[in-house]
Amino acid sequence: MNGIDPRGPRFGAAITSLVLVIVLVTGSGWLALAQAVVFAITAYDLRLGPYGLLYRTLVAPRLAPPAELEAPEPPRFAQLVGAVFTVLATIGYLFGAPVAGTVFAAFALFAAFLNAAFGFCLGCEMYLLIRRMVTR
Repeated sequence: MNGIDPRGPRFGAAITSLVLVIVLVTGSGWLALAQAVVFAITAYDLRLGPYGLLYRTLVAPRLAPPAELEAPEPPRFAQLVGAVFTVLATIGYLFGAPVAGTVFAAFALFAAFLNAAFGFCLGCEMYLLIRRMVTR
């Protein structure tokens, strides 16, 4: 994969934000788990992620090609970070620690919302920072 349309992860972040709002309102550990699975699949391979599939089949054909492509590694890392936070939220909700579930789901929502609303991928920035630190 040479590069990805940066609008795809932003679209996925919007859906993720909606899902995480529902998780926070309902306290559903099972929905948090479903989102964790989506994050894990997408972290493994961006092309396999269900939100990306929706973007590629329903949205992208209606848009002009992207002005530029972005490297897939930062968004994959961001998905991995999202998976970790939603797994922790799932554990909190399903094993009797709803405050922990709420905190971890809220952190995941914050990061997803930043990307969806402002195009700022917190996990991507973390990836780039870590990469710079490691290559020094």
